Amino acid sequence: MTIQVTHSRGEHITVRSGDVELLRYVYAPDANAFEARKPYIHPLRTLAGHQVSGYRPNDHRWHKGLQMTASHLSGQNFWGGNSYVHGKGYLRLPERIGSMRHDDFPALDIESDRFHLAEALTWIENGGNEWAREQRGITVHSVDEKAGSWALDWTIRLTNTRGEPLRFGSPTTAGREMAGYTGLQWRGPRDFSGGTVFGPYDDVTAGTAKLMGTQSPWLAFTAEHDDVDAHSTLVFAHAPENLDGASAIHDSHWFVRSEPNPTVAFSWAFFEEFELAPGASFAYRYRVVVADGVWDRDQVATHLQGLTW
Repeated sequence: MTIQVTHSRGEHITVRSGDVELLRYVYAPDANAFEARKPYIHPLRTLAGHQVSGYRPNDHRWHKGLQMTASHLSGQNFWGGNSYVHGKGYLRLPERIGSMRHDDFPALDIESDRFHLAEALTWIENGGNEWAREQRGITVHSVDEKAGSWALDWTIRLTNTRGEPLRFGSPTTAGREMAGYTGLQWRGPRDFSGGTVFGPYDDVTAGTAKLMGTQSPWLAFTAEHDDVDAHSTLVFAHAPENLDGASAIHDSHWFVRSEPNPTVAFSWAFFEEFELAPGASFAYRYRVVVADGVWDRDQVATHLQGLTW
């Protein structure tokens, strides 16, 4: 199926398939600095037009669709919102909130069935010092009407420009048990609360508590929508090298909840911190498959096998 792209310069890029806006990539700076200004994707929709992302929910205003984050980075918060402090809980500390500045789009390439953007960003701590440069890639591909699905790839290559090591962590590394959220994060819409989450190995009925902090090549989240009689499935998948100890800078684990709020994060520092030396870089590649209907484990596995990296 043919895709169409519209660029509202300085604001956002939209990708459509037929009459459906599949995604909007917003890179204009947010008004509220406490929410950690950074680009994000929202809305995110299936081919049938069902929305599968949430935006500024009342429980976490800084959750915005699909976005790259870093909840604990050398004492700064590039996630947004309250910061976790061991022994004191979550505190409103605006002086810790960093931002990710959009600098340029080195590439915006569109074909009839594929769209790719390359973006240059700078990570800036709250005092205005530039800490890191990011090369980001977002690709829309594999639009499949028969399967009722399409795929989005998100890549990051981050280079430390600070002059001293950058320490990546999470609330769990700061002392909060099983709250290791950081990295690429998806927030689902309200009607995804209570949805079903499963991976390639687990018992589907086990629930998210059994999946929190685990490792696997992929994770699937399926839920029923309000208002319309329909279900949708999202599949979150690692590129093979992400889980290879010889190539990845640090082990990745899933941060996943279905209740009270639906969210998944590819956490790169769930249980332990890692350091990025001055001038050094790390890279990860991720994939999100957006599908109509209820997919089971076999359907997810078969579909992922058919998509090349």
